[in-house]
Amino acid sequence: MTQPPQWAPEIEFGPEDARALIAAQFPPLAGASLRPFANGWDNTAYLIDERFVFRFPRRTIAAPLIEREIALLPLLAPRLPAAISAPIFAGVPSAGYPWHFAGYARIGGATLADVRVRGAALATQLGAFLRALHAIDPQPLFDAGLPFDEIGRLDYARRAPMAQQRLSYLHDRGLLADPAPLVAALAGIAPRPDEAAPRVLHGDLYALHVLAEPDGTLCGIIDWGDIHAGDPALDLAISDLVFDDEDNAAFDAAYGPIDKRTRARARWRAIYHAALTADYAHRTGNAALLAVSLDALRRLAGSRGDRG
Repeated sequence: MTQPPQWAPEIEFGPEDARALIAAQFPPLAGASLRPFANGWDNTAYLIDERFVFRFPRRTIAAPLIEREIALLPLLAPRLPAAISAPIFAGVPSAGYPWHFAGYARIGGATLADVRVRGAALATQLGAFLRALHAIDPQPLFDAGLPFDEIGRLDYARRAPMAQQRLSYLHDRGLLADPAPLVAALAGIAPRPDEAAPRVLHGDLYALHVLAEPDGTLCGIIDWGDIHAGDPALDLAISDLVFDDEDNAAFDAAYGPIDKRTRARARWRAIYHAALTADYAHRTGNAALLAVSLDALRRLAGSRGDRG
């Protein structure tokens, strides 16, 4: 399926292009096997020697995100209880490619959109992971380039209309029965700027960025281009995006106390993000992501939002 213009790549960087650039900058990998691995919103990925994932930005907007990962993730990785995609190869622009790129050790498991595993064990591990991440003092990371939220991820005035448009799109195509409860929840929560003390965040945590084994073992967290210092509700939304009420209880117990207003903002983010990914998945033909996103929206539509 052809990607809509807003997600189309600015640069088509094929396997032979990647092979040549990796060999030029990392000679020990010259001659290693290479195969396509994934195409995301912002990056094209190749698997090298079945051991390393190399990601190449496809659009100008994604280029600074790779640079951010290169600078920050090696500082975080030793302090977290599960693997993260911290770069071990840092590529630089060249005559044939204008942006930085990065190579990572491959993390096992499959995304939660693909493996569809859930359960209290996974919820507990993910809650503990976020507890450790959010406990990290952001101040030392600012020196390495950690930004604040630069794009207003919880900007109600800007993002609520976008969410409503996406919910209407899903409803009009018969994918979502009734968007009214979700629209009402968005309006009822209405996040305000600077409600929370900033924490170190993943910033874009959802099913495609969590890797797990079928038995519920958390393998790792990937795609950290949105890392920033901001409202922890952004990351806490993952519990509403992938878990049911019983598993959410295990998540909450592992993470620790969450005040009601933070929990409400997390629900707001979950509705917004699930609408975004469902819209994207439907337009680009990603059946697995569409299914998990619609599941989240249906749960959220039936939730009173009063966990705790």
